[in-house]
Amino acid sequence: MGRGGAPWPGAAKGGSVRAALLAGVLAAGCGPTGPPPAPASPSAPSPSASLSPGDLCTRVVAPWARELLAGGDTYGDYQSMGLSNRQYDVLREVVDAARAVRDERGDDAAVRSADRLARERCAARYRDGGPSEGPWQR
Repeated sequence: MGRGGAPWPGAAKGGSVRAALLAGVLAAGCGPTGPPPAPASPSAPSPSASLSPGDLCTRVVAPWARELLAGGDTYGDYQSMGLSNRQYDVLREVVDAARAVRDERGDDAAVRSADRLARERCAARYRDGGPSEGPWQR
């Protein structure tokens, strides 16, 4: 580095140009582009807060059942799918039953069956409440 501290020829002169360009790019990406977001209402419930445990189970199990019936592959264990152990048990039951329907009546009937079974089995599994409710908590 025998050129006045610059790592390559012209670096000292070009450094200020690069710094100005970088500052311009950063400033352009940081400013607001539209109206400010509406403040969140502290009393607004989350979408899942209004669902019963059985409805929430159905909402997460049914899409996975359709994915597996379509030949999709899970990418890990039940937790990486976003399911609880109880929901995963329901999923396995639903997919097994829907595959039997598919063998007899085809893909469309299997998907309809999976959706119906997910609702029924989730309602049955969660009829006593969710993970923080139920007879095991008494």
